[in-house]
Amino acid sequence: MQENTPKNSARPGTSRFATTHWSVVRAAGKSSSPRYKEAMGTLCQTYWFPLYAFLRRQGHNRNQAEEYTQAFFAQVLEKHSLRLADPKQGKFRSFLLIALKYFLANERDRARAKKRGGGRKVLSLNFENAESQYALEPAHELSAEKLFERSWALAVLDRAMSQLAAEAANSKKQELFDHLKVYLTARKSAVPYRDVAEELGMSEGAVKVAVHRLRRRYRQLLRDEIAQTVATEDQIDEEIRDLFTALAH
Repeated sequence: MQENTPKNSARPGTSRFATTHWSVVRAAGKSSSPRYKEAMGTLCQTYWFPLYAFLRRQGHNRNQAEEYTQAFFAQVLEKHSLRLADPKQGKFRSFLLIALKYFLANERDRARAKKRGGGRKVLSLNFENAESQYALEPAHELSAEKLFERSWALAVLDRAMSQLAAEAANSKKQELFDHLKVYLTARKSAVPYRDVAEELGMSEGAVKVAVHRLRRRYRQLLRDEIAQTVATEDQIDEEIRDLFTALAH
């Protein structure tokens, strides 16, 4: 499949390499790729908590969820399982969840999980705040699958926001970003523009322009994040719709 470059890839100077459709998944599935380590890190950091939350909602306790998550990623690394991912077969996160279910079906007990990677530190997965993060998830009316989708959506938004914050810091606009980021997640009326303008010593009109630019860049970074695991431009829009549908639950 020929890879197409999104209209606005990550800007030069950022820590994240320029992305093309499905490129991160392709790189993570091929250990010889120069992008392999970074690609695996990107995917693990995006998906480890959604998978952990899925396991917890299925009834596994904290220790089991941690061990199974680690063991699953260990197996992915050892068997290069991501080379089997194919955009023609559906969404990447669906592939990953099916792979986890298949992995669980073949786990007979925790001892075998440890043998296959449980308890090993894989790509520095940080479970320190996993339980407190899981405690913030909606109560049990959400199925494990829907919780996985919601956690994925939040992870994607968080990565886009982190990238935006990094860009602000690199361009010496950290203070401006800290004041304006509320407008990315809150209603326009939540914080009056005039209040922020006074704090920053700017005109209200200048604040509105800065917010507009920040929102536009945030949307682009979100599209870039989505583009890493889809095959076409149309699928980016579909994934973004799925993302906000997952957050609506």
